[in-house]
Amino acid sequence: MAMGLEAGDYGAFMEKFELLPPQSEQQLPLHGLTFAIKDIFDISGRVTGFGNPDWARTHAPAAATSPVVLATLAAGATSVGKTVMDEMAYSINGENAHYGTPTNPCAPDRVPGGSSSGSAVAVAAKLVDFALGTDTGGSVRVPAAYCGIFGLRPSHGLVSTENVTPMSQMFDTVGWFARDLSTFSLVSNVLLPLPADNTTKQPTQFTIPKDCFEILGSLKDQTYQILNASVAKRFGKWVKTVKPNLGPGIRERVYEAVTSEDGPMEDFHALKTEFKSGLSALVKDDRILAIPTVPGSPPKLRMEAGALENFRARAFSLLSIAGLSGFCQLSIPLGVRDGVPVSVSLVARHGADRFLLSVAQELYETLKEETKKAWSSSQPSL
Repeated sequence: MAMGLEAGDYGAFMEKFELLPPQSEQQLPLHGLTFAIKDIFDISGRVTGFGNPDWARTHAPAAATSPVVLATLAAGATSVGKTVMDEMAYSINGENAHYGTPTNPCAPDRVPGGSSSGSAVAVAAKLVDFALGTDTGGSVRVPAAYCGIFGLRPSHGLVSTENVTPMSQMFDTVGWFARDLSTFSLVSNVLLPLPADNTTKQPTQFTIPKDCFEILGSLKDQTYQILNASVAKRFGKWVKTVKPNLGPGIRERVYEAVTSEDGPMEDFHALKTEFKSGLSALVKDDRILAIPTVPGSPPKLRMEAGALENFRARAFSLLSIAGLSGFCQLSIPLGVRDGVPVSVSLVARHGADRFLLSVAQELYETLKEETKKAWSSSQPSL
């Protein structure tokens, strides 16, 4: 059933319609919850617009529905529509020249993040309980951080990308957003095809790279201090502070490999393998890596191109960690400071998605306590 767009939807939706769950006498796990769908997922009988009007005009309605959408409906949730996304998923800003920029509920003068912009905004604005997005280079993690909500990039290849318009299949993942860990866990239990028997494990080590926070993060947010205090309080002896296991120039080499049109793919694959091997050693045996999700506050709307490109390059130095390795990463909101949302991320090895979520659940209340303590004891930034 189609529904009209409303002025109060923060510009999040492409179109509103209802997809109802099946009738069931049992209490389904997502019963009573509503969700939104990024306009990159196929829904049978509807055109997948991919953020571009010419794409929508030249493509026929989808013949089948994404398995992820079907699984979510089968679990009892109701979809209320499709959301705006960056044009052809080719940005992390959330600004779409054709359909407009969804308004960031946490910071209206700043971008919402992309490419899953509308999905993140719909959740942050409390228009839905959760939303589906995709993450290739950072398209769930970035808008989650910018809008102050939870966002997961699962282990690569773990969640089906069938009937999802591909952007770069070597990196494409399906992820999701929610405002609270309780809802997030319910959705994750439905969509993660993993046994739940590893969720009671304790992390054997936490790696918190200090210079990663100092160089790529924002010092005024105090996220490094907050993380250290929280992990020490909750997990004690498992804290380990290190410098990142990345040599000088790694960001430039990754960027050159990704953007080069003439270089052989063999060079990129060799770099990817080397990177994954190094990171695997860092997070093996149920270890956790903690990093900034993004390098500071969300950029302001219509930021000057040079400054935006500099921010983007720094952002991909962080986002490429999970992207190149294929590992899972969860962006965790800490709150709003000086008018902008602040977040941190936890990264775990491939296939440890449920373990990652269980660590987040165990740590989150302490993170909130330490955040409140750190921010209340410091002077607001000018």
